[in-house]
Amino acid sequence: MLVIGLLAGYCHPLQADELSLDADSMTQADCPDWLPTATGCFTGQDTHGAYYWIAIPDDWNHKLVLHSHGGPRPNAPQPDDPLDIDLRQYDVMVREGYAWAGSSYRRGGYGVRMAAEDTDYLRRLFVERFGQPERIYLHGQSWGGNVAAKAMELYGTDDNGHHRYDGALLTSGVLGGGTQAYQFRADLRAVYQYYCANHPYPDETQYPLWEGLPKGAEMTPEELNARVDACTGAGLPAEQRTLIQQQTLNNIVDVVRIPPGTLKAHMRWSTFLFQDMVEQRLGGASPFSNRNVRYRGSSNDEALNKGISRFDEDARAVEKLGADAGLSGNTDIPTVTMHAIDDPIIFVENEWLYRRARQDSGTADSLVQIYTDEARHSKLSTPQYAAALESLDRWVERGHKPTPEAVAQYCETREAAVYDGGCHFDTDYEVADWRARVYARQP
Repeated sequence: MLVIGLLAGYCHPLQADELSLDADSMTQADCPDWLPTATGCFTGQDTHGAYYWIAIPDDWNHKLVLHSHGGPRPNAPQPDDPLDIDLRQYDVMVREGYAWAGSSYRRGGYGVRMAAEDTDYLRRLFVERFGQPERIYLHGQSWGGNVAAKAMELYGTDDNGHHRYDGALLTSGVLGGGTQAYQFRADLRAVYQYYCANHPYPDETQYPLWEGLPKGAEMTPEELNARVDACTGAGLPAEQRTLIQQQTLNNIVDVVRIPPGTLKAHMRWSTFLFQDMVEQRLGGASPFSNRNVRYRGSSNDEALNKGISRFDEDARAVEKLGADAGLSGNTDIPTVTMHAIDDPIIFVENEWLYRRARQDSGTADSLVQIYTDEARHSKLSTPQYAAALESLDRWVERGHKPTPEAVAQYCETREAAVYDGGCHFDTDYEVADWRARVYARQP
């Protein structure tokens, strides 16, 4: 069933040699017992340093789901990351008969174009080793939604105008691109420091908050959590917080508009992710500004806006981040997005930004957006992924664009009987303007 294939189209000789060597070095591996019986598993490390896993079910439908994982993950990639973290969470794709391939990317940390290149290289590697599948679908999860959407724009169409990817499923995606999606976390650092003044402490080296941490500075997540807990009691049961801690926590989350239970997670990203992004991608310059933002929702907005730290963006840094992570919407590849309305980590309003990008590029007709009434991020109810993927496949195969109602009905009539978790689609939901959730930047 598995045959060696050749890439269609021209490749630079050096790239072709790399691809051939990587295909030859791929090894067959033992599949974990949580995959369907008789699934074939393959693994390796590509020329660029990225680890990958591939799973092909015994009843393969000759279609491939190419996974772009979220994060960014802060640590160096490990050989089994695609298996233990990604495939384990989305093994429903294999159970539905699709081959699955996922890359660790070549390094941890930020870099959307880098991750998109590694994702597309895995597509080419799969084709080199196993032949051209009948269909190839991208699945981008969380930050991987940004990666997959970027891969569509960069690599989705060949020089003859033919799609390399037949469709894309973007779930819980960071679809606002880096220049917009992370603004609220820059706001968070400023608001947090106004109330807590412990990141950094007054007797520590002071630095612009948009840096995350100074270049070369080290801090563990546990050390950061301890600071957040000391000021807000975020890690304590509500009854164990002091009155001042509770008031501080309320002020921070009400102004920044995040759930209290996510404060530590967002502080980690606005510390360690910002440090990596600014150092590794932006040459130490600021991609964020809050110069004219008027913060609201605190117990004393006037004092907050008078005393909060202000910072300005560097035009070159904004341009670099936009080039790396920005989404133009310039792709007509059939795309289904799925997002929980109360996603606590990646605001559902990212979908508004992506729809606007597709509208501005004239490609909105190839976009379907569906929403669930869940309050989750990393993993929504399993039947919904199966229904969304099947609806995308039917769209590609039959040319009938699905409606949210059709996806919901398919989930209820078939997938809910196969997988646990139920179907929670809200077909009447209309996503709000991004600026209703995140403070607009004023010139």
